[in-house]
Parts: sequence; structure tokens; C-alpha cells
Amino acid sequence: MGVVTMAWNTCDVCDRFKAADPADLRVWPGSRWMHLGGTRRMAGEVSTVRCFEDNSRVKEAVESPGGGRVLVVDGGGSLRRALLGGNLAAAAARNGWAGLWVHGAVRDLAELREQPIDILALGHVPLPTERQQQGLRDVPLLLDGSPVRPGEWLLADDDGVVVLRQAPTDGPG
Repeated sequence: MGVVTMAWNTCDVCDRFKAADPADLRVWPGSRWMHLGGTRRMAGEVSTVRCFEDNSRVKEAVESPGGGRVLVVDGGGSLRRALLGGNLAAAAARNGWAGLWVHGAVRDLAELREQPIDILALGHVPLPTERQQQGLRDVPLLLDGSPVRPGEWLLADDDGVVVLRQAPTDGPG
């Protein structure tokens, strides 16, 4: 995969690739997601977790080396239990994850804001999960009807989330 500098933003990517096949460029509006980390943008290769109200696989992922990747968590859109909190966000930042995109809830908002990492989520709730070792890692996801696969490239900022089949390798067009 190529390297993307943070000079890129989602609008530049959409301008450059707007004629791309929908399989190569997928877009989610920024209005649906809350930026809850200490930064408001992320870019990196995608790693995934699919889980429902059990963050066992999320914990495994963020406690492992991130290598500049973005962890995309499909929590089924549930806002009943938080899949990520302050301790796991700190682990993600410490272990080199570029960002976290959670299709579900998070908690510990003050602690999340202290982390030098972008965290996007649908919402927040104080109730944690009960870990029962359920969920899957690095599997294809379907978020709001669009696929997100391990190894693809994600960029997110205030304007929205963009997933490309592969990283753009040169500057904005």
C-alpha cells in the first residue's frame, strides 16, 4: 500500500476519485459520527472487528501493534454498551493505531479527548460491555449498507469518512 500524508482530506479524495467505481470509493457523511478523541482526523490501512456488546476482540486489537492502521469496529450500531473507553483508547494510542471508527457506543469521554488519536463513534453511554470472548477480527464488514474490508484505506475528518480499495500514492489532484 502507498503512503498518504495528512495533507489529504476527505474532500480532496472525493474530488480526485469521484468518478471511481463504487467498489473503489465509499463515503459516509460526517454528520452521522461524533469525533471523541483528541484529534479530528485519521488515515490508515483498515483492520476490522465485528462484535455486539462484547469488546473482547476490540481489546485484543488495541493492545496489539497498530502499525498506523485504523481499527473499524462494527458493533451493530448498539448504543446500549460501550465498546471502547479510556483505557482501551490509551492502549490504541500507545500501540500506534492511527484511529478508531466505532459503529456503536464508547464511554469515558474526558479520557478519550486526552488521547492523541481520532475516535469516531455513533454515540456514548456509561455502561461497559461484559467480555465473553465473542466477536471476529479482520473480517469484511457492512456499515450502513457499504462494505469495509481489511487492507482497504480509510480517511476521516470533519467532512466524513472515505474508504478506498487502496491508498492513494500521490498528492491531491
